[in-house]
Amino acid sequence: MDQNKMKGDRRYKVAKKEALIGIGLAIFNFLWWFGFAYGFGSKPVDEYTYIVGLPSWFFYSCVVGFLVVVLLVIILVKNVFKEVPFEEEKGGDSL
Repeated sequence: MDQNKMKGDRRYKVAKKEALIGIGLAIFNFLWWFGFAYGFGSKPVDEYTYIVGLPSWFFYSCVVGFLVVVLLVIILVKNVFKEVPFEEEKGGDSL
């Protein structure tokens, strides 16, 4: 497929939008993890608080962060992402 056909094909626009959403989710996940891990985890160990036996920084950064990102992925896949056919359409785009 040549470059001009790719620019006009809506499948590539959808794929680019969904890739950017995926990158945004990865950045959000990192910022969440980093913020809680180094925000709560920068205190001396004697001052840590514990949730279900885990230090609060670990619980919020890893456990809650994982659940939040999984929930966001489920919501985005169900409501934002579109199913795109792999086959090239001969008569135009159906999206």
